[in-house]
Amino acid sequence: MKIPFSPPYIDDKVINEVVDSLKSGWITTGPKVKALEEEIGRISGVKNVLCVNSWTSGAILMLRWLGLEPGDEVIVPAYTYSATALAVLWAGGKPIMVDSQEDFNISVKAIKEAITEKTKAIIPVDIAGFPCDYKSIMDLVNSDEIKAKFHPTSEVQEKLKRILVLSDSAHSIGAHYGDKRTGSETDLAIFSLHAVKNVTTAEGGAICLNLPKPFDNDELYKELRLRTLNCQTKDAFTKTKAGGWKYDIIGQGMKINMADVNAAIGLAQICEYENLLRERKRVFNIYTKAFADCEWAITPPSVSGIKESSYHIYALRIKGITEEQRDAIIQEISKDEVAVNVHFIPMPMLTLFKGLGYDIKNYPNAYNNYAHEISLPIYPQLSEEKVLFVAQTVIKAYKNIIG
Repeated sequence: MKIPFSPPYIDDKVINEVVDSLKSGWITTGPKVKALEEEIGRISGVKNVLCVNSWTSGAILMLRWLGLEPGDEVIVPAYTYSATALAVLWAGGKPIMVDSQEDFNISVKAIKEAITEKTKAIIPVDIAGFPCDYKSIMDLVNSDEIKAKFHPTSEVQEKLKRILVLSDSAHSIGAHYGDKRTGSETDLAIFSLHAVKNVTTAEGGAICLNLPKPFDNDELYKELRLRTLNCQTKDAFTKTKAGGWKYDIIGQGMKINMADVNAAIGLAQICEYENLLRERKRVFNIYTKAFADCEWAITPPSVSGIKESSYHIYALRIKGITEEQRDAIIQEISKDEVAVNVHFIPMPMLTLFKGLGYDIKNYPNAYNNYAHEISLPIYPQLSEEKVLFVAQTVIKAYKNIIG
């Protein structure tokens, strides 16, 4: 039985929405992008959402808006996809990597120990869709002790008067944190709408604006919209209207807008997202039940206290094995045409970051989580029969390799 890892959810509603965009005569940024922003805002409880062409470009945009200067530090987890730190580098800052916890997410204790007078932002990452401990992180940056260390060097930083918290919510659209949903717990949050995400626009991202007063998030949305279009005073949709050709460039922006033809995919998906989320949870729970009697299996967190996952990745860990044994198990699984993955190779193990001086030995929890982890397929289209086939294939592979 051939099981792909993460095919996009494409039904007739998605196809019809895309066709509608193609037939409309307008395929770049326009009404479908705006509608998608509103739907993401509705689900996440955020008034101002700005869609862009990727999570990475959105993060670069917001870190540049913050006013990072060479030497400014941004705290990130060592255990995440490289885009989290690459955005910091592209914005001119220095990533300060810290270790993770048992649940894969960033350690709040490690964050506190890493804060210096140069710290300008923290980027927690909701690994696999399970939310970080946002109350503790927000309480930390708002504490008198940490505020006393903060030294603003830009107008935005002067206005905020503390370290910015930008949630890397790439995996976690629709996850719950108490009476809130991800996107609304921190100053800024960015969802990924990449092809393998719960909601996709093929490529894309969505920035959620939740900045405290005296910031005006309505006005900031307008400013950032300009910045995503090279700071051009008129977008292409407006310029096409009779007599509307004249424009100005009022700043050094970026060209990172989302197109309507992309937004159409996500718009159709997000309108039925609550059902899709229930289906992902169904698959997740079948796996957890299937591994319940396997003493070697560490099943991933889904619900804990006030937090509930978006069920983006089923991050299974296997006790007592080496990285090499994990790789051998994956190879064994592939013999039955089941595609699995690993989330993630910690950044200090990657060539770029090793060259910048990061050493995986300083992040033991990140390495242990990585060395024992296998990501299993999880998406709405999977039947119970297929999910159980994947689970049995994993169990068989473990027995064949480990005994």
